[in-house]
Amino acid sequence: VELVEGCRLPVLRKNQENEDEWPLAEILSVKEVPGKKLYYVHYIDFNKRLDEWVTPDRLDMKKLQFPKKEAKTPTKNGLPGSRPSSPDRDVLLLKQVPTIVKKDIKRKSLDLNLQSASAPSRGKTLPTPKRKAESVSLTSQGSAAPSVPSLPSSAEAPQASVFPAVVRESFSNKSREEHEQLTVAAYSAPHPSVSQRPQAWLSTNGTTRRLVPSQPGRKRKNCGTDEDSQDSLDGIPSAPRMTGSLVSDRSHDDIVTRMKNIDCIELGRHRLKPWYFSPYPQELTTLPILYLCEFCLKYLKSLKCLQRHLTKCNLRHPPGNEIYRKGTISFFEIDGRKNKTYSQNLCLLAKCFLDHKTLYYDTDPFLFYVMTEYDSKGFHIVGYFSKEKESTEDYNVACILTLPPYQRRGYGKLLIEFSYELSKVEGKTGTPEKPLSDLGLLSYRSYWSQTILEILMDLKSDNGERPQITINEISEITSVKKEDVISTLQYLNLINYYKGQYILTLSEDIVDGHERAMQKRHLRIDPKCLHFTPKDWSKRGKW
Repeated sequence: VELVEGCRLPVLRKNQENEDEWPLAEILSVKEVPGKKLYYVHYIDFNKRLDEWVTPDRLDMKKLQFPKKEAKTPTKNGLPGSRPSSPDRDVLLLKQVPTIVKKDIKRKSLDLNLQSASAPSRGKTLPTPKRKAESVSLTSQGSAAPSVPSLPSSAEAPQASVFPAVVRESFSNKSREEHEQLTVAAYSAPHPSVSQRPQAWLSTNGTTRRLVPSQPGRKRKNCGTDEDSQDSLDGIPSAPRMTGSLVSDRSHDDIVTRMKNIDCIELGRHRLKPWYFSPYPQELTTLPILYLCEFCLKYLKSLKCLQRHLTKCNLRHPPGNEIYRKGTISFFEIDGRKNKTYSQNLCLLAKCFLDHKTLYYDTDPFLFYVMTEYDSKGFHIVGYFSKEKESTEDYNVACILTLPPYQRRGYGKLLIEFSYELSKVEGKTGTPEKPLSDLGLLSYRSYWSQTILEILMDLKSDNGERPQITINEISEITSVKKEDVISTLQYLNLINYYKGQYILTLSEDIVDGHERAMQKRHLRIDPKCLHFTPKDWSKRGKW
């Protein structure tokens, strides 16, 4: 029987316990090598980073499933169909922003009481707990509370350091040099040009924007949109954009982009095995090793080319301003407009370890914060996060990544903590761009839990009175958005409904677990070492 793309069958692989298992897998590609065939398989319901080339002896031909022909989804007016939205999550509305009161802390347990308001609540209410709990009566402030998304009940997972990234396609025309350097034509189906579309609409990442028709006799390099209508009739270009959508559009996925195309990347003293597809030039994807300069991130085809490049590369740290240094850890702020080439190379590297995103060439609306580790040879990249210069959704992180050699060492939480320190200096509350990946949600949830519990545990009583704190105050102290504070309290099962009122209960397990986690967290951000002045990008014009 000849196996073709789309066939499904069990494939032998090793699990985490190094035991044999036969999960169902789909064949994405077939290639012939001298003497045998190799099959590129994706394990159904497993992460794409586990996809691999396998030999025929690992295939179970007895349970072979041939691909079924599926009818194409009809589209309206020739435009590509949008992807279905995520299922709605149950929403829970608190009756008010509760006031939190803490008794004198003992090693065993801590009960915090939240008295409910007399006004009727909307939406779902918290069920009355069956277990007995001691509560403390108190008065509470009556104010509207934000909606709280329900969270799945799952055990806390170890810290993960890879999160969704900022990477998005740009419809603007590139110069010939940029196009030759960052071409992706070999990997994706060509998009129809705007002039070929019958309707005067431009669809980007699932959103549609109206095209602004060109004025007679006026030359325009790029197709215009409402956002570009700042252009005056005398041909003066508009100011660079300061916002951008970071949500991936999966409607143009194909078999090629579902397969890893780089075998190995050499970055400084590390060799990295990519997890996902990244649109590096096609001629480089056939090489056994792709070489990157660890300071400017330029990609080269051979070790000799890299050695020659290093004799000419003057960088020993990322471009931009160093805004933080403590010990060997430094952070550099990089403007996506001023350092476009570096930002694009950074996104290309990040795409190797970030799924569900498309490469983002138009880096103008973003700032990149690169974390480095210093030694005698220079500043070596550890990870980074990016953020919009102007975010209408209060996002303080667009994408965030810790490179694999530095994962599970506390650098992920350090990146998250640094993003919130910037929000504190800006005087804002922030949240990461939604939706979060599964690993991203676990890591942020871990950081939120430790940060909020740290606030609650440090509350002191004055003059014998019970200490009080509101969710708004927690949000202001930590710069964590109110919705994230409430969802974290729910995830930790701290909010309970008891005798007509809301209470927060800190059990002995929660307290002990928090103390153990904080003892392992050695890397912290020192606000005194941060030298950062926020900019008002709305008033900077063309900056």
